Amino acid sequence: MVTSAPFRRTAVAVVLSGALLTGGTACGSASTQSAGAPSSASPTSTVEKQKLAKTRFVANAGLAAGATYEWIVKPYKAGKFKKGAHHRTFTVIKAGLAGAFAYNRLKAALKNAQADPTLAKAVAPLTAGVNSLKKLPSKLRDGDGNAAGTFDEVIKSVKDAGKSAGAEVKNKVPSSKELSGS
Repeated sequence: MVTSAPFRRTAVAVVLSGALLTGGTACGSASTQSAGAPSSASPTSTVEKQKLAKTRFVANAGLAAGATYEWIVKPYKAGKFKKGAHHRTFTVIKAGLAGAFAYNRLKAALKNAQADPTLAKAVAPLTAGVNSLKKLPSKLRDGDGNAAGTFDEVIKSVKDAGKSAGAEVKNKVPSSKELSGS
C-alpha cells in the first residue's frame, strides 16, 4: 500500500500539471490578442468578405428598390396619393412605412458597399442622396407626391452605381411583415 500512494500522487500531479499547462496556453493565446484585433485564423478570407459585402449590398438595395416601387412609385403613378382617392389613407401610411424601410435598407447597403473597394467608389457619391431620404417618409405620410419621385431617383442612382461596380440590383418586394418590422 505504501507504493501505490506515491504513484497516485504522481499520476494526479501529472494530470493536473497537464490540465494547467493546457489551460494556461489557451488563456495565454487569447490574452495576447487585443480586443479589437481580428483573429489570424479567420473563417473567411478578405476576398470572401468582399463577396459577402457585394451580396449584402445587392440584397439590401434590392429590398429598398422593391419596397419603393411597390408601395411608393406604383401607387403614386396610379394616382392613389391624390385627395379623394380610394383607400388613400391606407396607401399613404403604407408608403410612409415603405419609405422608412427603404431608407433603412439603403443605409445598410451603403455600409455594405464600404467593405468592397469597387462598390465603395461607385456608391460614395450617393451617400448625400440617401441621407436626403431621411425626412421623406413623413412627407409621404402627409401625402406629398414629390417625395415618391425623389425616392425613385435615388433608387435608380443606387442601382446604376451597383451595376457599374458589377453588382446588379434587382427589385425584391419585401413582405408586409418585413415592411412593418414585425
